[in-house]
Amino acid sequence: MRRVAITGIGLLTPLGVGTEETWTALLGGRSAVAPIAAYDASSLRTQLGGEITGFDAKAAREYVNRRSLRTMTRYDVLTSVAVEIARRDADLEFGDDCAGRNALFTAAGKEISEPEHFQDVAVDVRDENGVVDMHRFGEEGMARVYPLFFIEGIQGASLFYVSEAYGLRGANTYFAGTAEAGLQAIGRAFRAIKRGEADHAIAGGGDAPVCWWNMAKIDSLELMTTRNDLGARACRPFDVERDGTVVGEGGAYLILEDLDGARARGARVYAEIVGFGSGTDIEHLFTPDPSGAGVVRAVQGALREAGSEYAALDYVAAHAGGTRAGDASEASALRALANGGAGPAVSSVKPATSHLVAAAGALNAAVAALAVHHSAAPATLNLEHVDPTCQGIEHITGSAREARISQALALARGLEGQNVALIVRAVEG
Repeated sequence: MRRVAITGIGLLTPLGVGTEETWTALLGGRSAVAPIAAYDASSLRTQLGGEITGFDAKAAREYVNRRSLRTMTRYDVLTSVAVEIARRDADLEFGDDCAGRNALFTAAGKEISEPEHFQDVAVDVRDENGVVDMHRFGEEGMARVYPLFFIEGIQGASLFYVSEAYGLRGANTYFAGTAEAGLQAIGRAFRAIKRGEADHAIAGGGDAPVCWWNMAKIDSLELMTTRNDLGARACRPFDVERDGTVVGEGGAYLILEDLDGARARGARVYAEIVGFGSGTDIEHLFTPDPSGAGVVRAVQGALREAGSEYAALDYVAAHAGGTRAGDASEASALRALANGGAGPAVSSVKPATSHLVAAAGALNAAVAALAVHHSAAPATLNLEHVDPTCQGIEHITGSAREARISQALALARGLEGQNVALIVRAVEG
């Protein structure tokens, strides 16, 4: 089995365009959570979000060709930009991939094209009772629908755009979901290189959930904070006063390579991926197992593959979105894994970046790798009074912590009970 190196990290988050910008902001304790500015969110319970301000199609042209941008949704743009940032960071040219040795694994929460292209027409073809007249819609409405509506709405379109941009012909998969999707993509890429299926891989997630369509959907699930008055202080993982999460847009992608190949080309290696695991809660839809058993299974699987123990971990990039049940069950899992020991230091970046949904798990993988590389870990912002259900683990609060981090764990949890764990380690030998 081959060893797998992380040689490129591409972050596009509400904290900044670029990995350095995001990492510097995380260590500096800055938050990008703010009132939504892109549209009138006053009809929603939650009116806060993480937006990448000032980043429009014109700004994206520095990273993506103009022709592709014409048929991309915001989801695809964020993915493509994050991938290019990662590629530049790795200083890697993919070249001719006739042998299919370059792999791609993308993730997003994309469901449809921009609904605004469709809804205006639907409103115009209603009958006298206010119901859409489907016969009239077919005869009159379809001709008025934006011609690229269905092309833009292809869920896995990011696989095409990225593959086309770099000539990738190897193993590939698109993962649809929430936080677990991006980390699953990275885990799949890890396995592809480890098993000799590929020499290089691009993997991660991109999501754009702050649009009204998605916000309205998530808003109805009552998983987000209603403390709009708190602004950047509203997302409070593990805190006794937490009441929900805040979602945001962004992309997080990694470049993975065979370690020997990376060394041969003189690449900088952030960290080595050594273990990957997953586990599922089957209690209730949207409600995690209070014991965190799914998280425990995921972490134990990753530890087995890494040939390590939980006590050997130095840092955990927790999922911890700020929901009452989610944070409590995650803390319960981490206590169980520590089995009475001290356990590693723990923090969540969501109060700073917001919850990037399908990109959130990939962001945690990047944070874990950066923590190992820079010997520093960001704090959990807004954690002032640890909830009794979240005690018994070592929280990083106040400010970032500088310390040698030899081994770190990234966690991600899906909306329907999926739990994913990835372990990265400082490169030795």
